[in-house]
Amino acid sequence: MSTLTIRLPDDKHNRLKLLAQKRKISVNKLIEEFSTVAILEFDAEMRFRAHAKKNLSKKGLKILDKLDKYYQDKTT
Repeated sequence: MSTLTIRLPDDKHNRLKLLAQKRKISVNKLIEEFSTVAILEFDAEMRFRAHAKKNLSKKGLKILDKLDKYYQDKTT
């Protein structure tokens, strides 16, 4: 496992701590979750672009549907 040091303004750091407390997780876990979402979004976009280049719009739309479902599940 790697260690990453990031610099944040104090107010942003404090808000992240409050968010983590609200979710009953550590700030480390919160950042890990955020990075997972960012990677998933990136991967979905890259797959969509690859399918679009191959003129496979139906597959691309299915990927977007999966991404929409993921976000709906996260917000409910």
